[in-house]
Amino acid sequence: MNARGKAFRYGDNVDTDVIIPARYLNTSVAAELAAHCMEDIDPQFIKQVKPGDLIVADKNFGCGSSREHAPLAIKTAGVSCVIAASFARIFYRNSINIGLPILECPEAAKGISSQDMVEVDFSTGVISNITTGKQWQAEPFPAFIQKMISSNGLIDYLRAEVLK
Repeated sequence: MNARGKAFRYGDNVDTDVIIPARYLNTSVAAELAAHCMEDIDPQFIKQVKPGDLIVADKNFGCGSSREHAPLAIKTAGVSCVIAASFARIFYRNSINIGLPILECPEAAKGISSQDMVEVDFSTGVISNITTGKQWQAEPFPAFIQKMISSNGLIDYLRAEVLK
């Protein structure tokens, strides 16, 4: 399982209310959430993001509320992976639960600029900046989490495992 796309770059402390503004939380319909993803920090994001693109950020990405709306909006917008120097703990867990791959790698977060083409190999944790030729090593997910992500999240993973 790999991700490859253009990077959208953000700084420290991108909170869940910036990822999906609270005024849109009256729905849990993923497509409606995605239509407003990142609009308060980057109004052009939803107009420019293409399936497979990545978000790269600095420290504490996803801080704020514990709702799954934020990672769901990101995933449904077409983002294939989020790379950050660090994540808020609840955002990290919610991302895995809904099948959004996220990798902590401070060096990669520093070394990737907006619009760079980036590739991630989830089985090895290798992050490659195709634009600059640089590579970084993130901690790959254990096999069961890779399977959970490829199953589209925790619920579908459990359904598949229980119904075997």
